[in-house]
Amino acid sequence: MKKTLLLIWLSCLLTLASFAQQDDKKQLSRSTFLKVNPTTLINELDIYLEQEITDKFSLEVGISGIYTDYPDYVLAKKIDIGQKKPDISTEQFVDGRGLGFRVGARWFLISRDMAPARAAGTYFEPVLFVKKVFYPNEDNTFSNVTYTNSGDKTVVGLQLLIGRQFKKDRFILDPFIGVGIRSKIYHYNTYHFDDNKVSLNDGKMVSVLPSLQIGIKMGLKLR
Repeated sequence: MKKTLLLIWLSCLLTLASFAQQDDKKQLSRSTFLKVNPTTLINELDIYLEQEITDKFSLEVGISGIYTDYPDYVLAKKIDIGQKKPDISTEQFVDGRGLGFRVGARWFLISRDMAPARAAGTYFEPVLFVKKVFYPNEDNTFSNVTYTNSGDKTVVGLQLLIGRQFKKDRFILDPFIGVGIRSKIYHYNTYHFDDNKVSLNDGKMVSVLPSLQIGIKMGLKLR
């Protein structure tokens, strides 16, 4: 799964770079933008750095600081189609912490310099991302023996985004919409206590699902 997503993203990157080189021969003052995504603040802080390469092509890298994984728990509860769920407690989801990294290749279908054209700044961007969430240990005492529950999650995915970039002086807005696919891999060691017996669920759960992406990034031009 990881290799397949990486190959798809690299293919998109090479294709977009080729188009950008063919369509743009002039030199420009390459701007750098620092952005955040306020739509994800419920569970993580996403910070992005976009670097213009040509008039129609830019690279965007991002880092995410994850301070709770509770939305993942809520989503699994709301969309219950009989799928298997990880043996991880609500408290572990709430207190989950982690990091994420992403890289995107942005090709502007319509130049940002065509204002006041209505579609100026429209872009297509494939994004490859990976996240790692660590769930806190939970200690349970049974018959004077302490048992520790633990778990973690790895997420790898690819997003295909369509958006439009708006500029006003040094301010920038990036609303976007798109689709994607992501793989979630849970590992957990959870103890259960039934009828004076202790059993260990040493499990792994893998889910591969499509996703819908809607959001907005906002930030400032650094140079």
